[in-house]
Amino acid sequence: MNAADTAWIITATALVLFMTLPGLALFYGGLVRARNVLSVFMQCYAIACLMSVLWFAFGYSIAFGDGNSGFWGGLGKSFLSGVTSDSLSGTLPEVLFFAFQMTFAIITPALIVGAYVERVGFGFVMVFSGLWMLLCYAPVVHWIWGGGFMADGGIFGAIGTRDFAGGIVVHETAGLAALVIAVVLGPRKHRTTPPHNPPFVMIGAAMLWVGWFGFNGGSQLAADGGAAMAITVTHLSAATASLTWALWERIKYGKASLVGLVTGTIAGLASITPASGFVGPIEALIIGAIAGILCQEAVNVVRNRLNIDDTLDVFAVHGIGGIFGTIMIAVLGVGSWVAQLGALAIVGIFTVIVSYALVKLVALITPLRVDLETEINGLDLSVHGERAYDMSS
Repeated sequence: MNAADTAWIITATALVLFMTLPGLALFYGGLVRARNVLSVFMQCYAIACLMSVLWFAFGYSIAFGDGNSGFWGGLGKSFLSGVTSDSLSGTLPEVLFFAFQMTFAIITPALIVGAYVERVGFGFVMVFSGLWMLLCYAPVVHWIWGGGFMADGGIFGAIGTRDFAGGIVVHETAGLAALVIAVVLGPRKHRTTPPHNPPFVMIGAAMLWVGWFGFNGGSQLAADGGAAMAITVTHLSAATASLTWALWERIKYGKASLVGLVTGTIAGLASITPASGFVGPIEALIIGAIAGILCQEAVNVVRNRLNIDDTLDVFAVHGIGGIFGTIMIAVLGVGSWVAQLGALAIVGIFTVIVSYALVKLVALITPLRVDLETEINGLDLSVHGERAYDMSS
């Protein structure tokens, strides 16, 4: 065990949890109608709790177990069987590696929340998120990070899929699942209502930015120069994408908005994530500069041309950002075109099929969408019996 590595990953674990609680919750919560903000908080918080238990029970074993099929890790490490405080994963205590990866298993299904807020039943959120993490997310983790068939030495050769911190594993899977749910659900009744609290959005985005240092820097799994470079390129990409998003807004609409500026931040962070362990500062500027415009245009395509109500633009920002960053690894010559594109295609098809099947299955168990009256009145009071604001004023 390396004490410095251990100390850094303990810190990174806290930072990645901070991304969901409270970062993502505030970011999403500020974007919805005032009468739905508590439902968003509830969904993010409850998902964090449920994923923690399910990752302990089965998820970690499926992703990082000792199975040698190449497709899943088996159930040998379910409930951390055989893992003690003395067990090691590289230079880290294995229980710390488990905890660090658990925070990724929390935020990935939580990202999907942004596609269906304001119109989905809480029971569906919980059942779908739990099954999706176990049946979609955890297997993909094994394929790419757990020594599975797309890792080094797998179907793509000695240098397998390069995805440093989750462009495919986190952002592509969450983005495509979000798109599937948005299509099945159909649009909201109050689709054009503006964000109720832009300051929440900014605060949440700032928390995500800080937490992302743990997300990307921690994925080095060591306290070394690689982690420092990952943090540096992450920051530069986020800053550059924020500026290009705002500039593109100014050119197109005559004004740059706060919500747009910080959404650009998230686009830059998502786009640099898969490449953050393989590129330098100049490449980060290039990725961020393109991401700010690319993801903004993707928002326009999904919303206006395809008329899909992905409420908080999960696919356009996270999905497109993660896919773009994954492709840029090949463009910049630090990964194989075959491996990068092949992995995107395989994971993409798998995610769409599993997500669609789970939506249909879970809808047989618990209602997918709330009734019209509940949607109009807001989920806070109707579903959870409490509200953040006096709606009569």
